[in-house]
Amino acid sequence: MKCINRIEKAIAFILLCTLLTGCGSTSYRMAYDPDYPVSSYRIINPDTTTIASSFAADLCVTDHDVSAPTGLELTDNSIAGLFSLSDSNVLYARDIHEKIYPASLTKVMTALVALKYGNLDDVLVASENVIISEAGAQTFGLKAGDSMTLYQALHILLINSANDVAVMIAEYVGGSVEGFADMMNAEATAIGATNTHFVNPHGLSDNNHYTTAYDLYLMFQSAMQYEEFKQIIAMDTYTTVYTDHNGSQTEATVKSTNQYLMKNYTAPENVTVVGGKTGTTNAAGNCLILLVKDTSGNQYIGIVMRAKERAVLYEDMNQLLKEIYH
Repeated sequence: MKCINRIEKAIAFILLCTLLTGCGSTSYRMAYDPDYPVSSYRIINPDTTTIASSFAADLCVTDHDVSAPTGLELTDNSIAGLFSLSDSNVLYARDIHEKIYPASLTKVMTALVALKYGNLDDVLVASENVIISEAGAQTFGLKAGDSMTLYQALHILLINSANDVAVMIAEYVGGSVEGFADMMNAEATAIGATNTHFVNPHGLSDNNHYTTAYDLYLMFQSAMQYEEFKQIIAMDTYTTVYTDHNGSQTEATVKSTNQYLMKNYTAPENVTVVGGKTGTTNAAGNCLILLVKDTSGNQYIGIVMRAKERAVLYEDMNQLLKEIYH
């Protein structure tokens, strides 16, 4: 389902003002056609009937819930969305604009900013700030002085969801966690994720750290423009050798937190899980964002957030993915 939302209106207005004031003698007017397949404001040059592409022309857009034709029922607390990338349609949406804690789905944006502004061959050195003391927080076990390349760090970040590695990446790219959070927020605004605010690179709970399921869809789709991201999120394990704080070469293997990739859960028939990212905290519940494909190769992004238990998370995701064939 396509409909106008705040992103298209804001961007169209800005673009219109730019065109009216900065293009010499060329004049433009605003036009809206409610019957156009992608309902959006468009800039039109009346002399050539040239139509500028909408900001959201290639995005799935909705500003309200979208029901499934099957009467899909998820658990009471879950937030969910299913987005078709082949035709930019929202197949299902429930509370996808509600501001919630993202847990480690935050790391999608961490990876996006790191890939955009970092160099995969650069060597990162862990500071004392990588020590994560929060009970139950997932860590790689970094110590101050440990070092590895950004390429290695991104694998551990996305596959094993290591919070300490997220801090190391943030300090490398942004100079500090706070500086990196500013970059994350700027990138969120740039891609239209306007209901998002980050204060850290890992997603451990903070009242000022929030997003929405829809904004996460935007982040995930943007991150998929990088081949490294797509390759990493599809891996079930990763083995590497890094340099520890004593200067020794240390081998480490991490396993994916994605239980589809670990074969602990099976996707519905005719649906293939390509990869994804998990997130879990007490405040956020159990969260999962996936890239999947059907038998024709069409791709979809599925998101389930705030599930009460891991088993509920994967059951809700399976129910959601069944809508691909309805």
